[in-house]
Amino acid sequence: MPYVAVFDTNILLSALLSTNGNPFRCLALARIGQVESVTCQEILDEFAEKLLVKFEFSEEMTQAAVKEVSGFSRLVKISGTLKAVPADPDDDMVVECALIGNATHIVTGDKHLLSLTTHKSVAIVKAAEFVALLASS
Repeated sequence: MPYVAVFDTNILLSALLSTNGNPFRCLALARIGQVESVTCQEILDEFAEKLLVKFEFSEEMTQAAVKEVSGFSRLVKISGTLKAVPADPDDDMVVECALIGNATHIVTGDKHLLSLTTHKSVAIVKAAEFVALLASS
């Protein structure tokens, strides 16, 4: 079964900032096509904003990071109307992206998303679980 994953912003940030962890392994699998990555403009915008504001990346470095993720991801359009994460409405975009992109998994470290465990047919897992799942398949 092909795996289709939405990597939320914290996974994208973790993968960029450390090459040693499971988030990096997840994105490496997407880069080589073992996993299909799906994202949306809203996730990319949040990723860029965090790089610029929180991590003080230059505009050039930020754009390069966003371009790289865009390069190995399928971009879907979301409406921004889904309400799935009452504890943190900012996470709704991740769930909506997964549904529209026909994702099998949302890969996250976010406690609000992880507390859902699944949404419709989408499994919500930590990076370590996703890597273990792929290793066993």
